[in-house]
Amino acid sequence: IGGRSVPREQFYALACDPARSVAVEACAGAGKTWMLVSRIVRALLAGAEPQHILAITFTRKAAGEMRERLEEWLTAFSNAHSTHEERVQQLALRGLTQAEAQALAPALGGLHEQLLRSGRSVEVRTFHGWFAQLAAHAPLGLFDRLGLPADYEPLEDITVLRDALLRRLHRVVRAQPALLADYRMLVQRHRRSMLADWLTAAWLRGPELARADAAGKAADAVPSAAAVWPACAGLMDPAELLRREPLASDLRTLTAALAERGMVRATEAADKLQASLEAADAGPAFDWAWQALFNKDDEPRRQLGKHPLLQPVQDALQDIHRMRTQQIAHQDHGAMLRLSRVLLQEYAALKRQRGLVDMADLERVAEALLGDTELAGWVQERLDQRVRHVLIDEFQDTSPLQWQVLHGWLGAYAGAGGGASGQRPPAVFVVGDPKQSIYRFRNADPRVFAAAQAFVLEGLQGTLLQCDHTRRNAPQVIAALNVVFEDAQQADGWGPFRAHSTESVAAGRVCGLPGVPRPPREARQAGAVDPVWRDSLTQARDEPELHLRDLEATQAVDAVAELMAVHGLAPGDVMVLARKRAMLARVAQALARRGIAHVVAEPLALHESPESLDLVAVLDVLASPGHDLALARALRSPLLGASDADLLWLAQTTPRGQGWLATLLAAADLPSPALARAQGLLAAWVQAAPHLPPHDLLDRIVHEGELMPRLAATV
Repeated sequence: IGGRSVPREQFYALACDPARSVAVEACAGAGKTWMLVSRIVRALLAGAEPQHILAITFTRKAAGEMRERLEEWLTAFSNAHSTHEERVQQLALRGLTQAEAQALAPALGGLHEQLLRSGRSVEVRTFHGWFAQLAAHAPLGLFDRLGLPADYEPLEDITVLRDALLRRLHRVVRAQPALLADYRMLVQRHRRSMLADWLTAAWLRGPELARADAAGKAADAVPSAAAVWPACAGLMDPAELLRREPLASDLRTLTAALAERGMVRATEAADKLQASLEAADAGPAFDWAWQALFNKDDEPRRQLGKHPLLQPVQDALQDIHRMRTQQIAHQDHGAMLRLSRVLLQEYAALKRQRGLVDMADLERVAEALLGDTELAGWVQERLDQRVRHVLIDEFQDTSPLQWQVLHGWLGAYAGAGGGASGQRPPAVFVVGDPKQSIYRFRNADPRVFAAAQAFVLEGLQGTLLQCDHTRRNAPQVIAALNVVFEDAQQADGWGPFRAHSTESVAAGRVCGLPGVPRPPREARQAGAVDPVWRDSLTQARDEPELHLRDLEATQAVDAVAELMAVHGLAPGDVMVLARKRAMLARVAQALARRGIAHVVAEPLALHESPESLDLVAVLDVLASPGHDLALARALRSPLLGASDADLLWLAQTTPRGQGWLATLLAAADLPSPALARAQGLLAAWVQAAPHLPPHDLLDRIVHEGELMPRLAATV
């Protein structure tokens, strides 16, 4: 508490006190959500109406879990499900003295029924849900001022508009020669796919980009070469410095000296330098000079002999190379900014046309409501009258804009306090863990947590609570975590970090697997062969890197199998961690081949899961027997279990103009048991499809394809 070590009872008593404002920084397993819901229960017991309590979290799933926990507790604490002594014990755990717990235990027993009778519930919302609630009370003039439709539908997944938005952008670009020139320049330099990725990134970060642009910070974010190096002033391309003395004379002298040496490498360099000297344009001239004196890895060439001008010329070329890189970045940034402005304008027009507002729009409305001098007083008075307790979970994932909206309201209480209505400030509870910030892609910034902590301490005269003690993890896991973050603190300045401890005495292990040996780079280059075209339908892709990844996956599965066989662990006792999701997919495939039960944590909806897509592929085949691509997916899925070799056999065996399914069903001699099983299942399903109702057909495919266990794991 405030930097002092205290007994747990004192810590949780202060954390759960609904009359105090506190900021809690706590590690995983410290009971963050337990503290938050405990404060809600104690606030209700202290006389707060349910609608006077606002709890904010970041996902609807988390909000649902918070509501469920509150409902479970109130049901468990009710007179019908607990004794007076049990309720006293639970209240004591949440910071009440024995006398206070004895006095409030009867009220706790009747709290659930009381809330049911009132018909009101605690407001548990996501940030955007709360912003939408604020927007519902905004005057129509504010929407018009912000360029938003007054009658709107919320848009949660903006990516559904991507194709329509890009079509609008391309129409505008084609109609404006300057924009078209920017577009073509970026495509020529960086490829169409890279430009598409950049435009998507600009769109997804549109609110931040628009704010920076409006503040005049975006245009000069990447300075020109002339702004960094005065020598480039007035030059279209820093490569023009090659024509200036004394560098131009040095290049001519070095060219002649290299040509006289007679060595192969020196002669080649001299020829390229001569081409540079003869080039009419500065850009190609620099490219020839760079190729002459630097290799493909941009390192100075060896075996050119010794000459007093070689090193100075190479140094000068490296300087010009940096200048050109800066200038190209400046040009790219300018072109991207001009395209992004149009992109964001078209996105706003598209939303207006369709009557949509996205989450960023709701943030803008909320910010305007609490930041506009004419509106803020009215909105804050309504909030003061309604909300007496504000609780925010997982605060490390708050974005700067979300905090700005909150601060616009709560900041009115700072110092003398009183709010717009003259009432006492609400009790504020923020809890989080900077180490667990996972929403950087949504603009979350853990530094916002530090700002909120300072506000609670200084503005609301609250208290800072810190808990680095977990009830969840084995000592070995905590030891590994301490090493990682202590190293990060020393090497990268992350922190401050305090070593964690644990209450668990479970026997645990953290196993680091050795890397799969890779051949030296020279050996890989020596063994490389010239790339050749292959028939992708008859010849499988053979990539050495994929073989190495398969070896890594096999190694991980061997370790899991050893833990199960030697140490008696169940599959659910083991977690496999990898740096990239793609590696986990290969581990999952290897686990499936070994028959080891496993679940891969995927943020997928059921209809997007591989199991569902495999099922859809089978249905596509039954509806369209000539759909070879759908058949290929169905065959390669665990539903039918065929291999790449089986698909190649089908491709080679099927006559031109005939579908794969017809070949498979008519074949008498199949190359593998998996393909024979697939033939039997598909023949039965094709025969049954016209006669069974759709749900019966689905049931049959799921049952006979043994799909239910995988679907259940996904659910």
